[in-house]
Amino acid sequence: MAEEKVGGIVKKGHEEGLKLAISVLQQFKLPQGILPLADVIEVGFVESTGYMWIVQAKKVEHEFKMINKLVSYDTEITGYVEKKKIKKLKGVKAKELMLWPPIFPVEAFA
Repeated sequence: MAEEKVGGIVKKGHEEGLKLAISVLQQFKLPQGILPLADVIEVGFVESTGYMWIVQAKKVEHEFKMINKLVSYDTEITGYVEKKKIKKLKGVKAKELMLWPPIFPVEAFA
């Protein structure tokens, strides 16, 4: 994984990391609420490849009430960001019938 991070912008700490995460989401037209983060340790983004990673202190579970889905965010979240999409997303799962399958690409339709 270290090779994917080469040449990336890295921000450490909750405040600076959150700013970078929000900036990347806005740049690629993704909703800010798609990644409810807590106690961010590090956020990184490699502009040439779109690779983004987020490290947070603890796992977070969030319920999206409009779609009635419980989503789990692991301590490390990675993926490749494109316009209105996150591909090869790892570290995010949605609860379906008592199971936690991984989520594959996320797309924003608006």
